[in-house]
Amino acid sequence: MAKQYWLMKSEPDAYAWEQLVHDGTGMWDGVRNHTAKLNMMAMKVGDEALFYHSNIGKECVGIMTITETASPDPTAEKGSPWVIVRVAPVRALKHPVTLAAIKADPALADMDLIRQSRLSVGRVTPAEWKHILKKSEKAGG
Repeated sequence: MAKQYWLMKSEPDAYAWEQLVHDGTGMWDGVRNHTAKLNMMAMKVGDEALFYHSNIGKECVGIMTITETASPDPTAEKGSPWVIVRVAPVRALKHPVTLAAIKADPALADMDLIRQSRLSVGRVTPAEWKHILKKSEKAGG
């Protein structure tokens, strides 16, 4: 099966990119949305995800790889349907790609980030992925 791409949001004052880099690996927990949960359940080891700082910054700042597939979320009530995945940092983006830059780009108009703005874990198509990485090569994307 082909590699899939994702965008995963975290509030940087709760869990920032820098913390994941420091930790070396992380557990993506606390997701309480069924669509986001289904996206996490579809993730495979080796898939990659954009680390997106939400609320503060509102920008893609790094790339993570999925290191373990979905398992029960230990922060959730026992018997609940919520899951976690484990991730590891791959690299920081050369330049963050802001929400404003994504919204202003017609090539990214159909991203889950735009169409379902409250979704904390969304799909990214291979074309969107390549486009965002290209945007990250120069300041202001």
